[in-house]
Formats: sequence, structure tokens, C-alpha cells
Amino acid sequence: MAFVAVYDAIVLYPSTLRDVLIRVAQAGLVQAKWTDQILDETFRNLKKNRSDLDSKKLDRTRELMAGAIRDVLVKGYEPLIDMLDLPDPDDRHVLAAAIKAKAQVIVTSNLRDFPTDKLSPWDVQAVHPDAFVEAQVDLSPRLVYGVLTQIADAWKSPLNAVVADVIDSLEREGLVASVAALRALT
Repeated sequence: MAFVAVYDAIVLYPSTLRDVLIRVAQAGLVQAKWTDQILDETFRNLKKNRSDLDSKKLDRTRELMAGAIRDVLVKGYEPLIDMLDLPDPDDRHVLAAAIKAKAQVIVTSNLRDFPTDKLSPWDVQAVHPDAFVEAQVDLSPRLVYGVLTQIADAWKSPLNAVVADVIDSLEREGLVASVAALRALT
């Protein structure tokens, strides 16, 4: 059985990274989890910061995400929130979801908001998305390459996208180590 990872809102914000994270879960490398509260934060920030994106299309993306991964939604975590201590109290819901889901990792770019000493009592680690994706490449390079091929095939722009375009997009999203590992596959 795949290990359990809670995806924080910040890693669901960039479109290519979001697509990779969802597809590696669909492929069975990881059991992905999130909450409605995490999705609320993701899509609220996308609508606020990316006025160039169609709001209806973003709503549709959220709907598709809800059905993309079996048992992805964590519920019943709310009673844990107030008992948790993190540097940013607004992040406690993410740790609460991880505890409820029995997750081993929280995938987040905000590592400072999830310090090891606050997570270790719950047997949870915060992992940067670059390290997380790189680990997936190490674990199953052919499967991850297949995920990138699926993404390239699904893109409408650029027309005739190839895996290298997906890798370039991940690089723009800051996944340096992952991109190096992916480029080594080609």
C-alpha cells in the first residue's frame, strides 16, 4: 500500500505541479489527501492572484480534482485543530488532516511553518515538493515519465507538447532537483 501524503494548498496552486501530484497518486505511488479547507485556500488564492484565469474553469478544475483520486478528502479532522501548535496557527488544519489521515508526509513549500519538532510527535514529516517529486522519480522512473507523457498529451498549448515542455514548466515552478532527475531519464 502506498504511503499517505497530505498536499498543502501551496503545492496545489501551480498547475503543472498539481497535475503531477494528482497523477502520481492516480498511478498508485502515493495515497494523496487534502481537505475542502485546503482546496478553498488553493482556489481562493488562484482567483485572487490570477485574474487571467477563467473563474468557471477554476471551479471546474476543483470539481475534477474531487473525483480524480479515490478517498482523497479528509473529514473529521476539525476537532484536532485547536490542540495543535504550529508557528502559523492558520496551518494547523493541514497537520490536523495529516493526523486524521495517518499521513506520513505533508507536501509543502512552507517548511518553516511545519517544523520537525512540532510534527515528529505525530509521526509526520514536512517534505518540499521538489524532494517529493524527486523521490517519486527515484522510486518509479518509468511511471513518472509516463505521467509526464500523459500531461503533455493533455495540453492544448503548446500544441504538440512533449515531455520536455512539461519538465520545463516544472523547472519554472522551482523543482530543480526533480527536473534534473527527470532530464536524466530522457
